[in-house]
Amino acid sequence: MTADAAAQTARLVELGASALAGLTDAAFADLVPDAPAGDGVLVVSPSLVPAADLAPLLALDGRPGFVVEDMTDLAEFVPIEGELVPDAPLYWITGLERGDEMANWSPAEALPAIRERGRVPLTVSEGISWLLQEPERLERNQCFMTIASRKPKARGGLDSRTPALWISNGTGRDGHERKGAPKVGWCWANNRHTWLGFASAAARTMG
Repeated sequence: MTADAAAQTARLVELGASALAGLTDAAFADLVPDAPAGDGVLVVSPSLVPAADLAPLLALDGRPGFVVEDMTDLAEFVPIEGELVPDAPLYWITGLERGDEMANWSPAEALPAIRERGRVPLTVSEGISWLLQEPERLERNQCFMTIASRKPKARGGLDSRTPALWISNGTGRDGHERKGAPKVGWCWANNRHTWLGFASAAARTMG
């Protein structure tokens, strides 16, 4: 996607991101940094709009996005050690890839492979922001984890869940009415899934 700041800002405003941030449309637009050269996606930081509030702005075929019921602690999933995320309400990510070639890998296997390529794994807010601009990037059986977001444990180490974005089958607690909706869920950090890749970017930037 070409990094068109005006178009991407307008889309976020249209979807309701400025209202969720408690800002006027103009004040929201004033926070947008200059677009980088080439491609890029404008990220809504959780400091501006929490990921759990941003997720319902996602949509596929008219069905709004949602966070799974057993992830009420999504706000506690923060950038992992080694990931430098801009301290800004809005920033850019460039060179996005869904990571389909790493489907059926575990997060523990994917993280070093992403970093060895000089790339950065996406946080859950970055993944949601990407799909707000390009909803077609989420396809059944070709979805992705956002392994830069993990929840630290009080006594050290990390919670064993890893956030991911995929399409609900409408089963279990999701509810039939959510079949086909974009879903923010989680997977165990050591598990493999044939239908989940690992989204990454070339860089995070302020323009």
